[in-house]
Amino acid sequence: MAAVLACGPEAKLSHRSAAALWGFGEEHSDCIEISVRRHCGVRRPGIRTHDRPGLWNRDVGIRFGIPVTTPVRTFLDLATVTGPTILERSVNEADKLDVIDADSLRKALDDHPGQPGIRLLRHVLDKHTFRLSDDELERLFRPLAAAAGLPTPQTKVMVDKFEVDFFWPDLGLVVETDGWRYHRTPSAQTRDALRFQVHVANGRTPLRFSHYQVKHEPRHVREILTKTVAN
Repeated sequence: MAAVLACGPEAKLSHRSAAALWGFGEEHSDCIEISVRRHCGVRRPGIRTHDRPGLWNRDVGIRFGIPVTTPVRTFLDLATVTGPTILERSVNEADKLDVIDADSLRKALDDHPGQPGIRLLRHVLDKHTFRLSDDELERLFRPLAAAAGLPTPQTKVMVDKFEVDFFWPDLGLVVETDGWRYHRTPSAQTRDALRFQVHVANGRTPLRFSHYQVKHEPRHVREILTKTVAN
């Protein structure tokens, strides 16, 4: 708050400092980061200012009485000063804290076209929000399974009282896919754990891939299938 007040009435906590205030990031080790809508002549040790004349009202808010950029704006800013690993960790933490989930954040980016940081942020989010239709999933996955030496699977069948995406009865292999969304309710997590436990208890081998992996990381999917069958 002292840093914000020192920079004037148009100052807002931003970037890593805003992420730290929201709870999904870490403060910069050397300074507090502040965004100001006008040119800020403040030069003080421990404060880094960003001139942001284009900062909209929708991009700012209040947290614990401190003016701060919103979670969406904070993530866009964070993407300009950090890499994908830290950004992904922050998205995960924000979802755990119910600050914002990956799906909502990804949709909100449509209102910020051309913004710095948006390309990296979209790349990180698309891994976890990307989904295929059932037909697309089957069309892309079947060749990967065949390349791994697997016969044609059964699709969308009941196994151990759960519907699964792909099943090889002779091998006892179950493959399920999803979007790996960050925001998972406790009931969904419990059901996923139960599915895995029941499959394993009945002597089956369950695997799970994301839709993003099937579409954009086919080599990885094929390698996992090949090694699983070999074992």
